[in-house]
This record gives sequence, C-alpha cells and structure tokens, in this order.
Amino acid sequence: MLEFLANSQRKFIHLLRISIFIVMAWIGGLKAFQYEADGIIPFVANSPFMSFLLKHDVSDADNYKLHKNKEGEVVPENIKWHESNGTYVFSYGLGTVIFTIGMLVLLGIWFPKIGLAGGILTFGMSIVTLSFLVTTPETWVPNLGGPDFGFPFLSAAGRLVVKDVIMLAGGLVIASDSAKRLLTLKNK
Repeated sequence: MLEFLANSQRKFIHLLRISIFIVMAWIGGLKAFQYEADGIIPFVANSPFMSFLLKHDVSDADNYKLHKNKEGEVVPENIKWHESNGTYVFSYGLGTVIFTIGMLVLLGIWFPKIGLAGGILTFGMSIVTLSFLVTTPETWVPNLGGPDFGFPFLSAAGRLVVKDVIMLAGGLVIASDSAKRLLTLKNK
C-alpha cells in the first residue's frame, strides 16, 4: 500500500487537477443562471475587491438586502433591480473567469506552463473568496436571540466559503507540481 501511494503521487495530482476543474466548470457554469447570480450578490456587494463592478453607489451597498431572492424564487421586481445593478452581467463574467481558470488547471496535465498559471490563479481566486469571511456579514450566524451567533459560528454561506481553504492549498500543490515539471524540462 505504501509503495502504491508513493508511486501514485503524480496521478493523484492529476486527479486534483481534474477535481478542481469539475468544481470550477460546474460553479462557473451555474453563474449563467438567475438563482446563482442572485445568490452571490451579498458577497460581491460587500467585497472591496468586487463591489466597484456593480452599478450602484457604495451608499446603496445594503440595497441588495431588499432585493434578495431565495434560491429558485422568481420575484420580477427583484430581478429588475438585479438587471439594473449589473448583477447578471457580473455573474456571467465571473462564471467565465472561473470556468477559464478550471480549464487552465485541467490543461496543466499536459502543459505545465498553463498548469502553473491555473494553479496560481486558483490560489489567488481562493484568497479573494476567503476574504468574504471578513467582508460579508451573511457568512456568520446572525444574532436572532439564540446563544450561537457571530464568530466562530459559520452560516451556510460561511461554510460554503471556508471550503476554499482546500482550493487554496490545491492551487499551490498544482502550481508547485507544474513548476517542478518545468524545471525538469529546462534541465534536460
């Protein structure tokens, strides 16, 4: 068993690439759907890295709370607000970026330079995503009278975000493997 595991590291790193691609392609693809775009607005509206991409002024940052749709809910006036806010255009662009990073990671199986870029971009994307734990109030259980709220009590949104610690590490592993392969090719 030890020999098998030791001799399979490259295959497992490729499995990591495939896994990251699946997650990125799926999540990136979902950004084209209204319910997913509506769902990311609390993260984007509160993010110093992304909020400027929306059309409303910073003074209007909390306005998204008045126009939130539950997953699968269709409220025409909320959808109109999201359309005027640029939510859907932003989501399409973000989905394209996420899908592209996933493709770069996958192509790293055959092309180490492309894989290096994919790994570094995965790491960077994870840093931005993890910043939501600091910037987005919805990542923590609100104080609604119960004893468990605020830090360290992650809401569903927070539990979704904190998993990016794994993507961050995965991005570094595949970037490291790609760099090692590039150095090996250079020294031949």
